Amino acid sequence: MNFASSRRTALKTIASATALASVGPVASAAEQANSGLAESFPPVRQITRGPLNHWFGYYDKLEFDPTNRFVLSGEVPFEHRTPRADDTIRVGMVDTADNDKWIPLGKSSAWGWQQGCMLQWRPQSDSEVVWNDRQGDQHVCRVMDVKTKKLRTLPRPIYALSGDGKWAITADFSRIQRMRPGYGYVGLTDPCSQLRAPEDSGVWKMNMETGESELIFSLAAAARIDYKGKSLADKWNYFNHLLVSPDSSRFIVLHRWRESTGDGPDAEPAGRFTTRMFTVGMDGRDPYILDPSGETSHFIWRDPSHVCAWTKPTGKSSGFYLFRDQSDEVQTVGEGVMTQNGHNTYVPNTDNEWILNDTYPQKGTRTQNPYLYHVPSNRVVPLGHFYSPPEYTGEWRCDTHPRNSNDGKSVVIDSPHHEGRQLHLIDIREIVA
Repeated sequence: MNFASSRRTALKTIASATALASVGPVASAAEQANSGLAESFPPVRQITRGPLNHWFGYYDKLEFDPTNRFVLSGEVPFEHRTPRADDTIRVGMVDTADNDKWIPLGKSSAWGWQQGCMLQWRPQSDSEVVWNDRQGDQHVCRVMDVKTKKLRTLPRPIYALSGDGKWAITADFSRIQRMRPGYGYVGLTDPCSQLRAPEDSGVWKMNMETGESELIFSLAAAARIDYKGKSLADKWNYFNHLLVSPDSSRFIVLHRWRESTGDGPDAEPAGRFTTRMFTVGMDGRDPYILDPSGETSHFIWRDPSHVCAWTKPTGKSSGFYLFRDQSDEVQTVGEGVMTQNGHNTYVPNTDNEWILNDTYPQKGTRTQNPYLYHVPSNRVVPLGHFYSPPEYTGEWRCDTHPRNSNDGKSVVIDSPHHEGRQLHLIDIREIVA
């Protein structure tokens, strides 16, 4: 992304209509001076404090309560290493209307640096929060009413919730951890560790009231669907990154596989994973390969029929593309300005005109750059440059993972530029107004 020219164009375009409040440097003063980053950004407020570290994790979960007052977060006393089985994190929420007061809710033994413990508000509820935990020899989901503090436990963990709040879909976090450390949970072994395409592992659907669940799309079923004319039954298959459509009718799942070190009983997964994107009915029927390229990365539902994803379709360059579900219709998004992979969502209450996104640490400056992209005018509005110290790398890196408030007026990011990894609240209301 040519951020310098995009910033100048964006700020000049909106100068007469938008007043971007100037804040203190989010990269250090020296870093800004050396990299030419002296700019004005919307207001930013740090809402968690050290010495404990705070972060939320992934970008496609509900972090704000329905009133947009309370912001969920994890809390942990260490950084810069893989979690151990006996490491727990505290979960809580920040009251942004009461001096950013920390309110403890519980704890979890099932978590990772990239996605936390899947902590999120339950859709269509004004008081229920969910997160994953480990209980005995299984992963479970805790459901807490933050008003009464009543806690109940469901027998499976969750990955994503339906928009109506009635259902969860999930995958096997032990298998994910084995296939891609940092995205699953330590502490339990993959029950299908000897099988490359098991019939008994895949995507489960769980009733959020009763806990009843069923396997609706198995790894074996996915592997039987050819890739470039060949079966995937001899590959090490797993599912990751699930997300339900806004109308709760279908879900996305990334089907990934790796090669093998050999053919014997001691064979292990090896090499880089390959990816294809499926959409599937919530009853497990009508699986459709929406992106067969092998390159699918971050994605979001724009509406019940369209998915915006970073990928590299056949014959095209890497970028963001808008797919129409269950069809071969594909169009480019952000051509010329959204040229780096990032964590993309549509800003609520903007008629899908604004996309929230970010970048990974930039070469030289190591700044991560959350930004807004205006679809009709194809312009970028930067929200800041947040320095990521070099020790934040690999499994325990701290992506900004920008998350919208429900009203589309605020954004929260994770960033380690001050006091370790902490939450920072960005006011975007004047930009998207």
